[in-house]
Amino acid sequence: MGLHGVKAVFFDLDNTLIDTAAAGRRAIEEVISALQSKHHYGEEEACSICDKVQAKLLKECHDPAKMCITDLRISHWEEAIQETIGGEANRDLAAECYYLWKTTRLQHLTLAEDTRAMLTELRKGLRLLLLTNGDRQTQREKIEACACQPYFDAVVVGGEQKEEKPAPSIFHYCCDLLGVQPAECVMVGDSLDTDIQGGLNAGLKATVWLNKAMTAPVDTAPVPHYIISSVLDLPAVLQKMEHNINAKLGTDHMASSNEAH
Repeated sequence: MGLHGVKAVFFDLDNTLIDTAAAGRRAIEEVISALQSKHHYGEEEACSICDKVQAKLLKECHDPAKMCITDLRISHWEEAIQETIGGEANRDLAAECYYLWKTTRLQHLTLAEDTRAMLTELRKGLRLLLLTNGDRQTQREKIEACACQPYFDAVVVGGEQKEEKPAPSIFHYCCDLLGVQPAECVMVGDSLDTDIQGGLNAGLKATVWLNKAMTAPVDTAPVPHYIISSVLDLPAVLQKMEHNINAKLGTDHMASSNEAH
């Protein structure tokens, strides 16, 4: 594609390139089914346990120096079971639920064929980098599960860095990895708070917000340069950017020619 001014595109992973939310729903369904059929919990109890775990995952604060992600997440299940059922803590059942949830989720994380094709085509003219927040182990397992690494020039996991998105430092680290300037890069992601705010903080050329539901952001949210409803719409946005840049170059050239006379 060889865009004037754009040399690299940074992609978020979860719910941008892969549908982590859908995979998570499938995983929860599996655990609910197992709790009912194998452990004879009622549907209401099984659903309550899973709802509590999902709430804990949303609020999760993880310090890998203090506890590995596996132990933390087994504890989520252990607490949820105890909060729902009462009685003694059941670490064995908690571990069983966690591993079923985890393996099912990973099995359903796939990089769609049309997304693979788009990345392959984009990479002919641009450098591509995967930039994902999250625990090192968790994110590396997802990357392996969806087999996306071959499509990128570099992969950066927030949990392996000093700071995660939206801190400018991680974006500047990515630029250094690829040997490009922030003003030559575009960030694509589904999170206004991390992907878009981070791209703005770091002074990237453009930010592209993937808004699948096309919901209206709150007034205080950061404002992306472009909004798309599918990641497959990205090439059209990049072409639009190229057209705008070329038009500006033409205008600047005409202005300088006029000045010369």
